[in-house]
Amino acid sequence: MTNSSDKILLGQIGAAHGIKGHVRISAHTQDPLAIGTYGPLDTDRPGLTVTLSKLRLHKTVVVAQIKGINDRNAAEALNGVNLFIDRAKLPEIDDEDDFYHADLIGLEARLDTGITIGQVSALPNFGGGDLIEIRDPQSGDTYLYPFTKGVVPQVNIAEGYLTIVVPIEVDEGEEEPN
Repeated sequence: MTNSSDKILLGQIGAAHGIKGHVRISAHTQDPLAIGTYGPLDTDRPGLTVTLSKLRLHKTVVVAQIKGINDRNAAEALNGVNLFIDRAKLPEIDDEDDFYHADLIGLEARLDTGITIGQVSALPNFGGGDLIEIRDPQSGDTYLYPFTKGVVPQVNIAEGYLTIVVPIEVDEGEEEPN
């Protein structure tokens, strides 16, 4: 099983697509089709490595052929398999505002006043943009914030923390100030 810290999750195989062994893949790469450029991918199934080919976008997923998978039944058996790459095969990040999500998970979250409010537990995106999920270790509660420069103005991976500026809520019926 692949779960060590030197592996980065690139995507997850979903349902079969058609009858010739194609699968839908939820890609976690900035360019969804880039998932096919890394060569063979490790999986969370012992002994299984997959090579993707014939990639194309279909709505919100990548449809791909997996080497050695030629029918729908074999493709269906791969539903839910996670796809990983060695961290060393990923390009270095040049922009200070770009991050690999794996580097953010576990960072301490501090308010702009310096008070620690929890740790980063996930970076979901439900279609409206990236969110950052902070888990309070004492209560177990989680809080979602927009992962924007205005709400998360500072990310310091080397020192293990990021800063959260809690957005001001506007009550229903009130107008936002100009």
